[in-house]
Amino acid sequence: MSQALGLGERFLGLLPPRADWQAVRRSPRRDLLAGLTVAVVALPLALAFGVTSGLGAQAGLVTAVVAGAVAAVFGGSHLQVSGPTGAMTVVLVPVVQQFGPTGVLMVGALAGLVLIALALARLGRYVHYLPVPVIEGFTAGIAVVIALQQVPAALGVTDAHGDRVWAVAADAVTRFIADPRPVPVAMALGVAAVMLLGARWRPGWPFSLFGVAVATVLAETTPVELARIGALPAGLPAPSLGFVDLDAVGVLLPSALAVAALAALESLLSATVADGMTVGQRHDPDRELFGQGLANLAAPAFGGIPATAAIARTAVNVRAGASSKLAALTHAVALAGIVLAAAPLVGRIPLAALAGVLLATTVRMVEAGSLWALARATRGDALVLVLTFAVTVALDLVTAVAVGVGVAIVIALRAVARTARVEQVALDPGEHSAEERALLADHIVAYRLDGPLFFAAAHHFLLQLSDVADVRVVILRMSRVTALDATGAQVLGDAILRLSERGITVLLSGIHPGHDQVLATLGVADRLRRDGLVFPDTPAAIRYARTVVLPGRGVALMQKAPCSPGGPSGLAGAAARLHPPPLTSGSGCPRSTCRADVVDDSSQFGGTARPGRLA
Repeated sequence: MSQALGLGERFLGLLPPRADWQAVRRSPRRDLLAGLTVAVVALPLALAFGVTSGLGAQAGLVTAVVAGAVAAVFGGSHLQVSGPTGAMTVVLVPVVQQFGPTGVLMVGALAGLVLIALALARLGRYVHYLPVPVIEGFTAGIAVVIALQQVPAALGVTDAHGDRVWAVAADAVTRFIADPRPVPVAMALGVAAVMLLGARWRPGWPFSLFGVAVATVLAETTPVELARIGALPAGLPAPSLGFVDLDAVGVLLPSALAVAALAALESLLSATVADGMTVGQRHDPDRELFGQGLANLAAPAFGGIPATAAIARTAVNVRAGASSKLAALTHAVALAGIVLAAAPLVGRIPLAALAGVLLATTVRMVEAGSLWALARATRGDALVLVLTFAVTVALDLVTAVAVGVGVAIVIALRAVARTARVEQVALDPGEHSAEERALLADHIVAYRLDGPLFFAAAHHFLLQLSDVADVRVVILRMSRVTALDATGAQVLGDAILRLSERGITVLLSGIHPGHDQVLATLGVADRLRRDGLVFPDTPAAIRYARTVVLPGRGVALMQKAPCSPGGPSGLAGAAARLHPPPLTSGSGCPRSTCRADVVDDSSQFGGTARPGRLA
């Protein structure tokens, strides 16, 4: 019952708060103008991405209107603009080929449910752990894939085939060579050139719409044959759930998970970019996932494709002066008005012109300077970058992200493992003669363990300790171990066992409570603890080691060190035993309470010499 109440409260927390609408009142005029500006930029992109997805230009427009409006209202960013994107079309093309249009609609709805579940689980914050080389690698790969998708339309080829996007592009080139058509090529390159050159001259102007308009006028006034978008309905389709097929959920779920992962990733990255472009704006990642989930539930009901936040359109929104959700909502309403008023004109747009829009978009997606900087940063970053890029182009985006993250994790673990060290440290000479000092130096060795002792570093640790020879006591200082997992604990136990079998006494000191729990759970060092060979600090371990090597001298030293009130130390009776039982004074005083009043090892073990503690 309490869990249900907690889930309900979490759901209510994802709904739009009153503060969202209070922000709308600050500068509504500027938000309205920003929304209209974004709509002008988004129109050709929505049409182009709809065509590229395989469901047609109408699906792209419907997605921009429906998903754009729902995400604007329920999303966690005031500046985000959502709709069809190039990255999403890359994932959808194989889904269309395998399951058809109804399969895509079902995948979108399932992805929406997955996104809502992620929001309720509060997993939005974890996208920040994705490595930058992976993000840059798949962004560059997506740009190449989108460009390859435009090759058939740009060459005027309508019947190219292939299993992969690069195979379709190659087939289109082959058919073009056999029957060249220069007009579509010139139109596509002309529109792309207008966009790229115009963006340098006047960055805020909608040159994509201008290029498409000029291309459409030329196509209408000259006797050339060009493939067009085709007839569009004068309005939004009526909502329908006819695509729902519960029997196909199992088959479509992998594709839905891929779409949900991409939608979450791209939306949260876009929101982060928008935050960085403004002052005082911060998005809520869980609410953003919730809004994208609702948007992807609503869009398929109207025949739309899965949607996500669009970085390019969001950037235009920010630069146009948007400050609230009113701008993104205005963008959706304006596109709906265009569908109602100008559907016949939109249907006459040549596909080659839309191909030019997307070719220019791919060029602007790639940050060459950022890629070059990452490639030169470290070999590991370069490897992750190249692998993610190559797998994106050759296979698919989800596989590429999995490979990139996997390789990045391995490289990170390797780097962390290298920070783990087993370093021999010197012992304080103490109050001994030269002969006794030489004996101590020959038979007592102290090792300080620095860094993480986990599966990636455990083997190296075992090899180093296995080389220890010709000593009677090994002290392992554990206070600087930053992490300990089951593998590291098991390897530590193996090292202790190997040393003990060779007649070497192993002492442990300074174990952190959290690490002690791991050791106790796995039964590691139980015998040492039972025999009283686990010490709270290093000075206590050193004193005991001296009782093993110099029994008489060690007892004298231990008798000088007072125990806690109640009687003399019990270490004197254990001086001659190699593996003594637990030692207590006659009053039950444990050995671990004996204080290091005599031996000062602060110069070797760091910190200020204090009675009773030096881990």
